Amino acid sequence: MSKENYFSHETAVIDEGCKIGEGSRIWHFSHIMPDCVIGKNCNIGQNVVVSPQVVLGDNVKVQNNVSIYTGVICEDDVFLGPSMVFTNIVNPRSAVVRKDQYVKTLVKKGASIGANATIVCGIEIGEFAFIGAGAVVIRDVHPYALVVGNPAKHIGWMSEFGHRLEFDLNNLAVCPESRETYRLEAGRVEKVTKA
Repeated sequence: MSKENYFSHETAVIDEGCKIGEGSRIWHFSHIMPDCVIGKNCNIGQNVVVSPQVVLGDNVKVQNNVSIYTGVICEDDVFLGPSMVFTNIVNPRSAVVRKDQYVKTLVKKGASIGANATIVCGIEIGEFAFIGAGAVVIRDVHPYALVVGNPAKHIGWMSEFGHRLEFDLNNLAVCPESRETYRLEAGRVEKVTKA
């Protein structure tokens, strides 16, 4: 770990044994724990904890007051909104030690998780999925899906640029920003053209 390759605020605590990618920034009062991996060009906001063995891909944005617990893997380009929450034990009890029972959670490439959302452990959030602010996610989320509420419910689809997709009679939708086309088929969305 060479500190010359990334920035950390003087109040951040960086433990020995973690790996931090080039160009990443770690801000006020954050704690980066041993054996975690932070990719290139990540931004770790204020008062963030990255626990041991967490893996963050490249260009992950972690907003203020987020704790990323052991068992969480975030692929490239993931956005974690302010004060969102991960869990890593299904049935926590203060008096029962379950450190050997952490449950994995996978957040796939490009997914966004809104402010104050809760992600219950043991699920997969698909590529470019969009989790609304305050949602409580208790089951897997399909790629490009938009989910909101408690418990989170699927209410639509989002483009890679974060716009709501409106499908025509041919089950095609065009992102208003990128002009990329998406197809809805058998309850799944896939991108079919690039701009």
